[in-house]
Amino acid sequence: MAQIKKIMCAVDFSEMSAKVAAYTQLLAKALDASVNVVHVAPSHAPFVGLHGSQSSIEGFLEETVSKAEKTMNSFIKDNFSDTEVTANILSGYADEEILKFVRDGNVDMIIMGTHGRRGMDRVLFGSVAERVVKTAPIPVLTIRP
Repeated sequence: MAQIKKIMCAVDFSEMSAKVAAYTQLLAKALDASVNVVHVAPSHAPFVGLHGSQSSIEGFLEETVSKAEKTMNSFIKDNFSDTEVTANILSGYADEEILKFVRDGNVDMIIMGTHGRRGMDRVLFGSVAERVVKTAPIPVLTIRP
């Protein structure tokens, strides 16, 4: 029988993230599982070739990661009071980094929110949750707004 002992809680720090955390904490307690809270900050790859110095782009991205780390600490304090949690700030494309973490980190389940993009936003950006659901080698629980 399948066991769930490590849960990934993928968050973007939107309002929806607190709801995702609540479901994660509920399942983690019920299953006696540990939790890896994961946030993916953008990498410098999309900015390569843009005008401006490479150092200013790298500085901006370092600042973004630094802010994400501070936000993560507050997020965990506010949403995971009595659950074993490990914070993870990754950098890159969200779906790719989430799936890489799953493959590298021996995670048994992913819990993440959906944003329900519509129209042109969906055409241009797609859905991170949809791509993860379609390609993840483990169960994915998606939480709608």
